[in-house]
Amino acid sequence: MNDLEAFARLVQAVAAWRQQLIFIGGWGHRLYRLDPRANRPDYPPVFTRDTDLAFANKEPIEGDIKQSLMQHGFREELSGDHRPPAAHYTLGDEAGGFYAEFLTPLAGSGRKRSGEADATMAKAGISAQKIRHLDVLLVDPWVISMGPQEGVPLPARMDVLVPNPLCFMVQKFLIQQDRPANKRAQDVLYIYDTIELFGALLDDFNAHWHARVAPALGHLADEVRKLCTQTFTDVNDMVRDAARIPAGRSLSPEQIQATCRYAFEHMLR
Repeated sequence: MNDLEAFARLVQAVAAWRQQLIFIGGWGHRLYRLDPRANRPDYPPVFTRDTDLAFANKEPIEGDIKQSLMQHGFREELSGDHRPPAAHYTLGDEAGGFYAEFLTPLAGSGRKRSGEADATMAKAGISAQKIRHLDVLLVDPWVISMGPQEGVPLPARMDVLVPNPLCFMVQKFLIQQDRPANKRAQDVLYIYDTIELFGALLDDFNAHWHARVAPALGHLADEVRKLCTQTFTDVNDMVRDAARIPAGRSLSPEQIQATCRYAFEHMLR
């Protein structure tokens, strides 16, 4: 089973909750290519085994997502000492298979009243991990329509939600300090590739920043401005490492730095 077949199986399994679940991470970014406003890159998308789905934990979710996943061939893999345990929902063999995990925003201290880590929660039959700064990805998500015409082997066209691209990029700055060096470089590449896809929308993103994203962030909006300036004012090791990641295309650190600096000066001005 290839990755598109596995992804299509997941989309069908969670179809009943498509208005509440947002495809984030690598698959969310890959789906941006299907948006009619996107430029069409000539390089292939990055392969990723895992699919992250985010939801707002304060909103009710009816039904049993886990049962639907099981009916579509997924199995639940539990790990860790949290209550409930962290979970992967796996399709195929454990070493090379495709899997999904569910994420929801973490608020507050990160500790329960009992002193335990507030790391997971149960919702609609599944176990989800709580992640800080995830809430910005829930602001005004985009709808992506897909089906066999785009190479996704679904029985009919379906719509799914992905993060607004501006929110996708902004969140990368908010989580930067908690990421290892290789992941920070990967996030810089994701930011650059998102700008490549939607470079014609910089003015739209600027309007959205002022109308919706900055107000949602509150005091963290200033932190985002500071971090994007620190990241892209000059060519640094993080940008150099990002330029080394792609296979099959040539990127220079100077190209990444200059493009991202220009874009964020316009989007966050």
